[in-house]
Amino acid sequence: MSAVTLDVGDGVSLEARLSIPGDVRAGVVLCHPHPLYGGDMDSSVVARAAEACAARGVGTLRFNFRGVGGSTGTHDDGRAEQDDVRAALAELRRRLPAGTAVAVAGYSFGAAVAAAVAADTPMAGLALIAPPIRLTPMTPPTVDGPILIVVGANDQYCPPAALKAVRDRVPRVTLTVIDGADHFFSGGLDELGAALEVWAAALAT
Repeated sequence: MSAVTLDVGDGVSLEARLSIPGDVRAGVVLCHPHPLYGGDMDSSVVARAAEACAARGVGTLRFNFRGVGGSTGTHDDGRAEQDDVRAALAELRRRLPAGTAVAVAGYSFGAAVAAAVAADTPMAGLALIAPPIRLTPMTPPTVDGPILIVVGANDQYCPPAALKAVRDRVPRVTLTVIDGADHFFSGGLDELGAALEVWAAALAT
């Protein structure tokens, strides 16, 4: 794993960590939870997602959104953060062999930002971990590759029943509900990792 700096293009630079295995088969940008509530790229869920990708030969680029940790700029409630994700996608594509599939995975706030970017930015797949649809309406993604939504059965911000409309509008979505887990996946990280490994494997085919 190596430290890198992402230039967003609006004077903002983001601290990031890049991990690319020698036999890399795909790449994933990882987006962390809400920065105003302590979210950053060291979140246990983000770390578990990175481990799941690595297990399937998938490289990752995780970063701190603007205003978090060593990243410059200020929080913009998910608007300018979309440019942060696009900058991360561009950097990961630059670092990988030409033609390598590149996708995005986001957790909570990061899932909401990732879904917004997926509405107008090409990517090879999308994983939304506990998207906070009770607080932020989500536009169904228009991604051609594998789409995963994974949520805890006891998630207070993303009740599984509310995801039915998304699944009805995008039948290709794989919806995984983890029994006993809440929004923070306490006690459910192993099941989360297993779901993400299946998604990462589909990216790498």
